[in-house]
Amino acid sequence: MMDRRAFVAGVAGGLLAAPLAARAQQPALPVIGFLNTQSPGLFAHLLAGFHQGLSEAGFVEGRNVSIEYRWAENQYDRLPAMAADLVRRQVAVIAATGGSVSALAAKPATATIPIVFVMGDLDPVQAGIVASLNRPGGNITGVTPFLSVLGPKQVELLHELVPNAVVIGMLVNPNFPDAKTQARNAQEAARALGRQIYVLNASNERDLERAFATLVQRRIGALLIGNDAFFNSQRARLVALAARHAIPAVYSFREFVQAGGLMSYAPSLVDAYRQAGIYTGRILKGAKPADLPVLQPTTFELVINLKTAKALGLTIPPSLLLRADQVIE
Repeated sequence: MMDRRAFVAGVAGGLLAAPLAARAQQPALPVIGFLNTQSPGLFAHLLAGFHQGLSEAGFVEGRNVSIEYRWAENQYDRLPAMAADLVRRQVAVIAATGGSVSALAAKPATATIPIVFVMGDLDPVQAGIVASLNRPGGNITGVTPFLSVLGPKQVELLHELVPNAVVIGMLVNPNFPDAKTQARNAQEAARALGRQIYVLNASNERDLERAFATLVQRRIGALLIGNDAFFNSQRARLVALAARHAIPAVYSFREFVQAGGLMSYAPSLVDAYRQAGIYTGRILKGAKPADLPVLQPTTFELVINLKTAKALGLTIPPSLLLRADQVIE
């Protein structure tokens, strides 16, 4: 006969072991590798958009999916090693975000792990990232709020706002892949209006200070900020420099205007990241990147900061105010 105490101990041990065994048998959470050119602090609102899209697709970080973050802190040369590290860790999907440099780092790192990009600086077809927008092919797809083509429209808006500005400055980062194309497009638009574009290069904080000093020295009456991840990370500094030197400027994202910038014209970047989150979730559920067309924005936002205009001594034309999607007072 079994000793009564031994019997009770055996039953209790079995009851304790059962849930432990069940937990041990639970499959590991799928892992998303999140590769980004910037830093987490400034990127928080866009990351929230990505999480929203994941949630709409049925995934919540820590509950049924895990995310490995890799932030390049605007040091683009770190991206290839970061992408290779995510591949070694065998993540389920790579979200290559923050511009084309992330996608260009992730694509050669793997031909099998699905990649979802968000890039607005290069045409993904011309850059060789996808075969076509409708049929991307291979293991990569994404969202392209293609911003470089907006330069001509932004030049027109600046001309409408500051018609006396014969020369318009344009700030570009020479290290960004599309800098020359952005400048060329803006110069063509300016020539059509009988205006000139003066290009200034900046790839670090000291360059920004020198660029604005040059604007003042040359008495350039308006400024177009090119599309670039580094400039996005320097929102507060750029807005402060434009205010200090009283230079009307147009930016690529509404976030600049919310921070005190004068005007922006672009698609919603938060929505682009939400769409990327949805695509990432769909791929986790079994969708193939080759079957998901590259998404493009269908609407664009004109945002104007009236408080900043008043500080600059500018009167916004009524026709421009009527076209604005948001006016910050």
